[in-house]
Amino acid sequence: MKIIRILIMIIAILVILTEQVSAKKNVYLMVGAIVVFMFGMMQLSAKTPSKNQSKEEENV
Repeated sequence: MKIIRILIMIIAILVILTEQVSAKKNVYLMVGAIVVFMFGMMQLSAKTPSKNQSKEEENV
């Protein structure tokens, strides 16, 4: 599942880059690709542990 999310994010990045260099820009496609990329980053970063997690457990 993680690999599928990364592939979708790479496709979104490629769409954003190709829209930037094209002569006729489609704003809705670019905004959609940015939303997909940000949602994917949110999903992937939610599983990353915090640096302060061990310090918080010691204080409890």
